[in-house]
Amino acid sequence: MSDPFFQPVSGFDLPRFAGIPTFMRLPHVGLEDARLADVQIGLIGVPWDSGTTNRPGPRHGPRQLRDLSTMIRAQNGITRVRPFEMANCADLGDVPPNPADVLDSMARITAFYRTVLAAGIMPLTAGGDHLTTLPILRAVAEKGPVGMIHFDSHTDLFDSYFGGTKYTHGTPFRRAVEEGLLDPKRVCMIGIRGTAYDTEDRDFADSVGIRVVPIEEFHARGVADVMAEAREIAGTGETYISYDIDFVDPAFAPGTGTPEIGGPNSFQALEVVRHLAGLQIVGADVVEVSPPFDTSGNTAFLGASIMFELLCVMAPRFEAAKG
Repeated sequence: MSDPFFQPVSGFDLPRFAGIPTFMRLPHVGLEDARLADVQIGLIGVPWDSGTTNRPGPRHGPRQLRDLSTMIRAQNGITRVRPFEMANCADLGDVPPNPADVLDSMARITAFYRTVLAAGIMPLTAGGDHLTTLPILRAVAEKGPVGMIHFDSHTDLFDSYFGGTKYTHGTPFRRAVEEGLLDPKRVCMIGIRGTAYDTEDRDFADSVGIRVVPIEEFHARGVADVMAEAREIAGTGETYISYDIDFVDPAFAPGTGTPEIGGPNSFQALEVVRHLAGLQIVGADVVEVSPPFDTSGNTAFLGASIMFELLCVMAPRFEAAKG
């Protein structure tokens, strides 16, 4: 049983539309707070989208994800996992980005996550555009490359945009491989689809051994079969999970910058995460939720629900450690 302090506020004690929103109604613990030493999983916002090349807005994602996450309750309705009783979870607030300077923002993000990791906390992040993952990986993989399971409609493996720009939301994993943050032979990218400029990203994936599962294969084989392969690729080593909300079909998640039709439905969006149970996860993120294109709030609610599913496969590791 986790420390009672770290339990979320119950909807029976305070209505879900009331109070100051935090991720899943958890306590807020700042990096200077003495209670940081007791946190095991930290939920973090990165309100930054300076890598966006199409529709902007993911900088507003963490705030709306917090608001919609107030609907999350204590128990997973399918797996029956109660993550808040397995691990001490807290909202660690937002990384303060520099919206006018991409490189400075990435340095700030990496520094924030180094502090979190030094405290022994596993990070679960709400982005932000997908460039956010690169500076997080610079902290997570500081001691050596990690594997990654990546849900997305794009590979984000391009070399550059607009005549040489190396840091956009379409390039983070190219940089991560080059910097030795990812072991490409332990990377699986699932759901890739849409029209393309060329095959540069896929050619790079093939050249370094990254497994790309296009959406046609995902639908033909089904969730269980694809995820079994993804688990085999990730293996028993440390693995990062990166989840772009545009993995999901825009009929279910319209609030994102670069939507692609033909994707999974909202049930499959949750189902794929449940198949991550038992992996040696060292961190995870949900990125590219863009509230300006999400008038109903459904995209953010789906994003918050995915974050809860991620929490449900991250928390048991701490429960097992108690035994």
